[in-house]
Amino acid sequence: MRGFKRTAVGVVALLVFFGVIIFILENQQPASLTFFGWHTPQLPASLFFVGALLVGLLIGPLLGYLAYWRKSAVLKRKLRTV
Repeated sequence: MRGFKRTAVGVVALLVFFGVIIFILENQQPASLTFFGWHTPQLPASLFFVGALLVGLLIGPLLGYLAYWRKSAVLKRKLRTV
């Protein structure tokens, strides 16, 4: 069963990787972003989207870990009071 899970995760990771590569190759038109008066230079549109994807991949697990840590801290406090 562990081998199947590893293979499934590998296949999904490869699909995401190839999807991102195809997305990058298909979105090469230049774009510029303006955010709170801050302007970016003209870069390929795919660069902004892939950057947002990577930031999300970093922040998502961090928020999940913080929620888990907070939940375990609350449970520990409840167990101490019982």
